[in-house]
Amino acid sequence: MNAPAKNTDQPIPRHRVLAKVNAAAAETYSDILTPDALLFLADLERRFGPQRKILLQNRQLQQERYDDGEMPTQPLETKHMRNSAWEVAPCPPALQDRRVEITGPVDRKMMINALNSGAKMFMADFEDASSPTFDNMMSGQMNMRDYARGNLSLKTDKKSYTLGEETATMLVRPRGWHLEEKHITVDGKPMSASLCDFGLHFFHNGKLLAEQEKGPFYYLPKMESYQEARLWNDVFNFSQAVLDIPNGTIKATVLIETLPAAFQMEEILYVLRNHITGLNCGRWDYIFSYIKTLRNHSQFVLPDRAQVGMDRAFLSAYATRLVEVCHKRRAHAMGGMAAQIPVKNNPEANEAAFEKVRKDKKHEASIGHDGTWVAHPDLVPVAMDIFDDIMPGKHQIHKKRQSARVTDEAMIAPHTGKITEAGVRTNIEVGIRYIAAWLCGRGAVPIHNLMEDAATAEISRAQIWQWLHHGASVEMEGGFRETLSKRLYDRLFAEEVSGLQSELGETDFDKGRFPEAAELFNATASGDDLPEFLTIPAYEILEK
Repeated sequence: MNAPAKNTDQPIPRHRVLAKVNAAAAETYSDILTPDALLFLADLERRFGPQRKILLQNRQLQQERYDDGEMPTQPLETKHMRNSAWEVAPCPPALQDRRVEITGPVDRKMMINALNSGAKMFMADFEDASSPTFDNMMSGQMNMRDYARGNLSLKTDKKSYTLGEETATMLVRPRGWHLEEKHITVDGKPMSASLCDFGLHFFHNGKLLAEQEKGPFYYLPKMESYQEARLWNDVFNFSQAVLDIPNGTIKATVLIETLPAAFQMEEILYVLRNHITGLNCGRWDYIFSYIKTLRNHSQFVLPDRAQVGMDRAFLSAYATRLVEVCHKRRAHAMGGMAAQIPVKNNPEANEAAFEKVRKDKKHEASIGHDGTWVAHPDLVPVAMDIFDDIMPGKHQIHKKRQSARVTDEAMIAPHTGKITEAGVRTNIEVGIRYIAAWLCGRGAVPIHNLMEDAATAEISRAQIWQWLHHGASVEMEGGFRETLSKRLYDRLFAEEVSGLQSELGETDFDKGRFPEAAELFNATASGDDLPEFLTIPAYEILEK
């Protein structure tokens, strides 16, 4: 097997084919899209792209089995992994204390603010918190390159932004296996967005970060099986060999944000055991995956999103099992996102939001999590105080705790609660608002005092689909109940769209891409079939 050329000034042999860039702004990012980097991308795609496509086909086959009545369960063929004695490789010093992590897009200003926030870690997100325009993705890579070289700064007309003496450790989240990068092709076909994001970051920064003992560290999203995790492990092994970095230098944290993956947590840790430091409760995408996986079965219909909390039913079971599995294998168990953001000019509402965060983080720390996520710098000290109080050490991996075994039945137990007209309307309105912002190039969007990302729109349209598909009974504002028929949905949808038009005005409504967002939401929420991901059809019209 030929290894790709290293980043030297040597000419590339003519028989080696580079990945091709199909974007008008390609020259702007010439420092990132170098011939050697494009050669590395091409090698990644040729070696690992075919297996990625097979695994995506396997997802569809497995979903058909769920649709036919099979329930998620722990695989029989991996019982030996669950029953044998093993641990993940030791965690490097830079990742040992992860009590508060802040997340955000790869925008330069937001990156600097997040790194300076006082959080222990910053997850720079190429995925759900970023709209994947070519400029967003490539400028994000430029920011990563500058960070690794100590040059990450920004000057505006009003202010200068520079990194402080103490900054958070950075982890990078590439896009998921299901996504493609249409602007970079290999052999005439779009390459994997996962391999593109990882490949460019690792090729340009992997060795530098390793020398500084600051990485390279990654968050891996949206996986549905241990086989998908094993593919990442193969990518890591190959990439470290190419750049002559010691095997095991790359460290990853896997987001458990799909229902199938929650039944394979030990297997995911096992196949990545030389490269993994922990698992994370990706709660919002997990709710979406729960709806999508169990979509054909009326007994799993969920109430309004606001009533689907982490303290009960399938979410509580999943968080508890994640802690048990991680600590059994000496890995970090990371808590989920607090989506609240500060409420300006309303002290009472602001305090109420902060109190929700305190309650959420106290619950996570008490059941054994070693750290948690926040979406805004002002919430870093709020979460930090809770974890400092309950978890005085760097983590609580070795702390013994007694808890009942989490059963597979508990892992799929649905929340009980009401489906209300207000809940239907909120899903429609928030879903459209988010999609419109995403189509305009923004992936992290404040809506109604919550920081929303792509999972918001996915939950919103999936809940509408689930309620329509199963004829859910809705508590209407007049106190009576009504089945959510297509006719009722169409009326509520039209009223919410009309309300947005009135609020924004016709010009801003059109310029803000709300017509396209409304059409896309409606198509993915009310059709006969539930599309696997909203972001796939949205990506097709993103830069039109």
